[in-house]
Amino acid sequence: MKPVTTEKAVMLIELQNTLTFQLGKEMTKEKIKKEIEDLFEVKVEKIRTLLRDNKRYAYVKLKKTSPAIDVATKLGII
Repeated sequence: MKPVTTEKAVMLIELQNTLTFQLGKEMTKEKIKKEIEDLFEVKVEKIRTLLRDNKRYAYVKLKKTSPAIDVATKLGII
């Protein structure tokens, strides 16, 4: 799992409290949720996945009690 650091991804962090990750095709939404919650000690509200150019992306929306900007700062995105 690798964080995406594009301009759009940073905008999603600030506006929608959503983190974007590039992952392997075998990851399910349940596995993604468990890994994000365990790794960053946050609560996940919703996960959307996208398959593009033979790569899988996950848009992870965090609950309001868990600011995505704090996680992004830990990852070095912002």
